[in-house]
Amino acid sequence: MSIFKDLGLNKAIVSSLVELGYENPTEIQEIAIPQILSSKDDLKAFAQTGTGKTAAFALPIMEQLDLKSKDTQAIILSPTRELAIQIARNIEEFSKNMSGLNVIAVYGGANIEDQIRGIKRGAQIVVGTPGRTVDLIKRKRLNLKNIQWLVLDEADEMLNMGFKDELDQILEATPDSKQTLLFSATFPKEVEAIARNYMNNTVEISAGKKNIGAENVSHEFYLVSDRNRYPALKRIADINPDIYSIVFCRTRRETKDIAEKLIQDGYNADALHGDLSQAQRDMVMQKFRNKTLQILVATDVAARGLDVTDLTHVINYKLPDQAENYTHRSGRTGRAGKDGISIALITGREKGKLRPIERKINKQFEQKQVPNGQEICEKQLYNLIDKVHDIDINEKEIKDYLPSIYQKLEGLDREELIKRFVSLEFNQFLSYYENSRDLNGDDSRERSRSTDDSFTRFYINLGKMDHINPAKLMGIINENLGKRDVEIGQIEILKSFSFFEVDKNYRDEVLEKFKGAEFGGRRIIVEVTTKPKTKGRSRSKRRSFGGGEKFQGNRDRKRNDNHDRRSSGGDGKRRDSGRRKRR
Repeated sequence: MSIFKDLGLNKAIVSSLVELGYENPTEIQEIAIPQILSSKDDLKAFAQTGTGKTAAFALPIMEQLDLKSKDTQAIILSPTRELAIQIARNIEEFSKNMSGLNVIAVYGGANIEDQIRGIKRGAQIVVGTPGRTVDLIKRKRLNLKNIQWLVLDEADEMLNMGFKDELDQILEATPDSKQTLLFSATFPKEVEAIARNYMNNTVEISAGKKNIGAENVSHEFYLVSDRNRYPALKRIADINPDIYSIVFCRTRRETKDIAEKLIQDGYNADALHGDLSQAQRDMVMQKFRNKTLQILVATDVAARGLDVTDLTHVINYKLPDQAENYTHRSGRTGRAGKDGISIALITGREKGKLRPIERKINKQFEQKQVPNGQEICEKQLYNLIDKVHDIDINEKEIKDYLPSIYQKLEGLDREELIKRFVSLEFNQFLSYYENSRDLNGDDSRERSRSTDDSFTRFYINLGKMDHINPAKLMGIINENLGKRDVEIGQIEILKSFSFFEVDKNYRDEVLEKFKGAEFGGRRIIVEVTTKPKTKGRSRSKRRSFGGGEKFQGNRDRKRNDNHDRRSSGGDGKRRDSGRRKRR
């Protein structure tokens, strides 16, 4: 494999990379860097998560910048502030031996005046989230008329979050002569649409096959009932004493709930979600990178841009709506040639969701059994003994205490000392898992009616016939509400209509904002609906603000309604006997 200097990068960049420990490029870097340096054609590049996409577009842009000019020459868009900050930080590291290169990250949740001052001082590269970038353009504080490069990083997620209008506004503020670079770990239809609409003379490159998982990640699933999801999560953590994992949940509410339960139960855990301030996010991520935290509970959006290595496990507490998002999740582990495990906790009715994921990753899930109490106790015991056996003894520090210790333990033989030591450290686990029950299998007949009353359920007259999928529907909801901090619950896409759940506090706002809304030139109708409580319920008329349109396909709707049940995210109670603290 060639080294970076052979790709056409200058000595200052190469020396920075060597100092950072990057002597050889990854596959995507080896392909993309020469392409961007030698051609002004737009570029659509695929590479799996963790393969160095940031360097693949940042290094050739840095090589071509006019450092004598303080004008903004490159704009890099990312869906989340965490990813924007990470990209800017990486560019600063790559340019540590370059003189005159300035980069600034602009994102919501931070002081906009500080960001304006940073742009005014001169930043050749601006990394921003779409919302804050549009705000700065409208304030005439960010001028993109002379940019030469536009990078769309994780464009699929930007659409999922409802940033289509912002992307359109940003594109309008850029010159036609720019080079557009689209980098993504997956290429769903939405990303292909971006390429068609926003790019010309496009060259496509790929490092690996599209939409498949990393080769060194194994995929496992545990079949449990919904009420056993959380106890199963704890057992998986306990059977892996050195676990270093991200647990993915579908909503912020579920993320906070699971993290709080883990903390209360003594695990080294915390949450990462959209309600945290930037300072709180930075603090959580610092603890996780330092491995003070073993388990980070996060939503898909919050986890975008996390630069964490050595994860042993990725755990899907709930499977994502889209198979592409699963590849994003599982790609967090198994990096840098190391093995990783991606785990899915599923109920019987969710088992069918595995098949489309298997097609995407070109691998099969292996069913595993939730470990029982005896297996966990044995693993924890032997792990403890291994740690004692391998501990480095510091004679200098403890020698003054040894005489008193020997005196106190006088009369106890070797076997007795071992028994007492093991009992002291291990009795809590033995007590907790004594007579523990079997968590395997989903033998529950889950009721069709949701037990979560924190969401309002809506009908919308858009479905598969309108080329709607969960990601696109989330974008439509966010666009019409004009905000992205509203909790969206379960989404169900049917043939000619769909159902979605939104935080009940926004019930009236949803109805108001969708009045007069259109999609593809067609009027959108949104109504509050409920799930039928009993089978055979008579067809009922529902008044809509769009003119009283009745639901169609009532039989299909009933069948799918009965299938649509929000889980409570674990019952939050100790089902296993006893209670113990994690050490």
